[in-house]
Amino acid sequence: MLALSHYNSSASPLLSHFSNDSGGKVEARVAFEGLSQQGNFTLVQPTTSGVIVVILSMTLGIISNIVAIFILANAYCLQRRRSKATFLLFATSLVVTDFIGHVIPGALVLRLYLHGGVRPEDFNSSDGMCQFLGGSMVFFGLCPLFMGCAMAAERCLGVTRPLLHSSLVTKTRTKVCLSVIWLVALCVAMLPCFHLGSYSYQDPGTWCFIKVLSDTEEVDVAFVVLFSGLGLTSLAVALVCNTISGMTLVLARLRRQPGSHRSAKSHDIEMVVQLVGIMVTSCICWSPLLIFGLMSVIRSYMGSIGDDLSNYKTLMVMGVRLATWNQILDPWVYILLRRTVLRKIYLIAKCQVGLRGSMLGRWEPTSFPSSDKKEVNHV
Repeated sequence: MLALSHYNSSASPLLSHFSNDSGGKVEARVAFEGLSQQGNFTLVQPTTSGVIVVILSMTLGIISNIVAIFILANAYCLQRRRSKATFLLFATSLVVTDFIGHVIPGALVLRLYLHGGVRPEDFNSSDGMCQFLGGSMVFFGLCPLFMGCAMAAERCLGVTRPLLHSSLVTKTRTKVCLSVIWLVALCVAMLPCFHLGSYSYQDPGTWCFIKVLSDTEEVDVAFVVLFSGLGLTSLAVALVCNTISGMTLVLARLRRQPGSHRSAKSHDIEMVVQLVGIMVTSCICWSPLLIFGLMSVIRSYMGSIGDDLSNYKTLMVMGVRLATWNQILDPWVYILLRRTVLRKIYLIAKCQVGLRGSMLGRWEPTSFPSSDKKEVNHV
């Protein structure tokens, strides 16, 4: 979504004459602190290392998403199985959304960063750029969470009720579902346009988000509760659906007769493994920001944040940095957890622990070669 880095405060030209001796340096520091406390002096400059970190982070995210988009788009064009094609359509849309959500907010943050950010006294203000950046963060934050939830629910239905899934889930309905997800996320992001919440600059002045730390009102609390509630609910539903799907597949494997020659549903295994990867990545990357936002806005609204304000600012910065990694790591779920990679991992693990002939031996390598040739149901 975006990348944040540290700042170094630069000395004022008015204080440069103090730098000729050690005593002057002490006086300069005292004068600097005094002016800062009065709010008459605020000048931040980006560090070279910080700019490099931002650029490398954006480059890594862009390359990762482009590679994943190519892999998924190619697999979708060649896919003949309806259930797998639906999953690939969801996955491709998710990666494309991650890509756009990494480039647009990241470019705005980099622009703010190179211009020195905004002054601390302006953190509670909001201009057109802040409104757009804050809305982008909310929109591109909710979309992946909603899509991960929808993908988990679709796979749960496909694994537990395949006949019902084949009659309900179609390419057209999948596109309608994606459109609804984007529309709902957009509606939530645009609530501040109707004065139902507000966006403001956040410490260290290089990004915008829902107002959570100062001058919060009831609408701000409601906005954060809505945003965090939708995000955490999506993660919880995805967790339940993926757990049911995984357990169903494991039980089906364990109940299979040793002499049975039925074709293994390797595509189900591959999709569930990828969904678990998406869910784990989303939980690790997004839960801190969703939870810290709730904690911050509640404490701020109740007026009990007090001396802990700096700690909550640090928590929010940590949360958004973790959320940034979601768009970088998501593509690698599809790049690394493909059937060919899973098969190699299985073979290596089997050789290491000697699973041949054991119960786990039912997860044979033949489960992972492409079984797509056996079904030719077009989407």
